[in-house]
Amino acid sequence: MSHTPVNHPARPVYRAIGGLVGLYFIVFGVLGIIASAGDEVLAQDDTKVLGQGTNLGFSLLAILLGAVILLGVVIGRNLDVLINQWMAYGLIALGLAELAFLHTDANIFNFSIMTDVVVLILALVLLMAGMYGKVGTDDEHEAWQKARLVL
Repeated sequence: MSHTPVNHPARPVYRAIGGLVGLYFIVFGVLGIIASAGDEVLAQDDTKVLGQGTNLGFSLLAILLGAVILLGVVIGRNLDVLINQWMAYGLIALGLAELAFLHTDANIFNFSIMTDVVVLILALVLLMAGMYGKVGTDDEHEAWQKARLVL
């Protein structure tokens, strides 16, 4: 039995929100590649895109993450739910790790505090989209409804 809603009435909205997060990562990554052209892959300088610190390495990673998220949204079939949830967990781990190393040489993706805040917020939005986007059979939906009504 799943602990997340099945066939939530707003699941198309949550799926679209997940797609917007993926699209944001792609746009950010492309702008980051343009801004950091000619720099080292893991350069630690003052390159900023949309007010956030980045470098070529994080820009490429952002494009990859965005493409995987959008691919999951296009395929659907609960693959988007799985991708959104696991990507959210990975982004939370990345955001917390980068927060720990923000002003050190270990800040390999050239994060600024704004980058960290945005990544953590997008991770939470992605997690929410993954939690409410699950599609199931009518029997699964009925079982979930009965389970949530038990006190």
